[in-house]
Amino acid sequence: MLRRRASAVCTATVAVGVLALAGLTGTASADPSPAPSAPVAGAEQLSPGLLKAMERDLGLTAGRARARVGAETRAAAVAAGLRHSLGAGFAGARVSGDAAELTVATTDAADAARITEAGARAVVVGHSLAELTSAKAALDRVALHRAPEGIPVWYVDVRTNRVVVEAGRGAATDTFLAAAGVSRKWVTISQSAGLPRTFTDLRGGDAYYMNGTGRCSIGFPVKRGTQGGFVSAGHCGTPGVSTSGYNQQAQGSFQGSTFPGRDYSWVAANTGWTPRPLVNGYGNGDVTVTGSTEALEGSSVCRSGSTTGWHCGTVQQRNSSVTYQEGTVSGVTRTNVCAEPGDSGGSFLSGSQAQGVTSGGTGNCSQGGTTYFQPVNPALQAYGLTLVTSGTPTDPTDPTDPGGSWAVGTVYAAGDVVTYGSAGYRCLQGHQAQAGWTPVNVPALWQAL
Repeated sequence: MLRRRASAVCTATVAVGVLALAGLTGTASADPSPAPSAPVAGAEQLSPGLLKAMERDLGLTAGRARARVGAETRAAAVAAGLRHSLGAGFAGARVSGDAAELTVATTDAADAARITEAGARAVVVGHSLAELTSAKAALDRVALHRAPEGIPVWYVDVRTNRVVVEAGRGAATDTFLAAAGVSRKWVTISQSAGLPRTFTDLRGGDAYYMNGTGRCSIGFPVKRGTQGGFVSAGHCGTPGVSTSGYNQQAQGSFQGSTFPGRDYSWVAANTGWTPRPLVNGYGNGDVTVTGSTEALEGSSVCRSGSTTGWHCGTVQQRNSSVTYQEGTVSGVTRTNVCAEPGDSGGSFLSGSQAQGVTSGGTGNCSQGGTTYFQPVNPALQAYGLTLVTSGTPTDPTDPTDPGGSWAVGTVYAAGDVVTYGSAGYRCLQGHQAQAGWTPVNVPALWQAL
């Protein structure tokens, strides 16, 4: 643990143009084309600090950074629609390049035409995403009881259509696969000498201290009813541990924490701390958080932490598993963004959309490395929290609301069913409901039943 001590193949291609940013966790309407009303991740309002970090780490000018984030957002809506329409044959989606060219994989060659008609590149592969995810889940179940020695990371790689297991010794990998009942035909073995560790050390990215024994970073400010607080990494503290803020003033205490297995926690703050929809820009302007729609693999992503400030890179693999000294954590997202001790718990964003909290990784910000983040939506759902965003209403009462179970501020997962007025709708991709993103207005997120 890097705890910061207080003392220290068939293809068909069509040009996509501007397309991608919101996750593989969705299904969508029979027409997968993004609707004009589909939400865009605040591409025109990106903070100067985030733009500066994207220029440094991704080589993008401000204009190219805005264009990329907007393109990634729209590609995600297309991918969500295709995931629904392709059904069991869907084998993953990813974006590439500044133009966010969207590639969608399927196990059925007959789907290629539908994919290209939606403006994406079609790839026919041998394994569906559901099959690969099932194989990885079997490995996760084994690791939950006993962390595999010498195997730091495993994940589903939609680019290669394989489960990748990073390992230092071949014998350990064979034992791990056998215990899980996973055939080698699903798996690519990648040799790795890296040993991930956690970056342990009410605005996202700010420092906070745990009982005076260590430092971590705030992920995102949240609310639970009228109680304010924030989400962070689970390895930063256990329930009952008190926290102090960046100014060393009493701040609050951990109410919930999960680690290993997952790596999330939430801290209830004292009344003197007001949660804001902001992430620390470290001298370059704060980022305003507008939602939590998940980014596709290949999308740009930036991190804010109290040790190293802003750093950017891309989403490499979602739903990864990583073994730390303390045990295995599953369901994290793998990135090529660097981090260091004390950055743990800090904010990961794609554009203005909250992605997750820093968990751990390898390397540092002098030589580069790999960092994993715990997606934020599962943490919000686990503790019944609402992400504080620029769209969080001060008065939730809307006299024009037609009624129903849909509500602003609620985190919805793909497959959730709500009512809006007298009609029913199924969620197509994971997101937090924002004002104006009603089921009837945003068909990229909701399908009428």
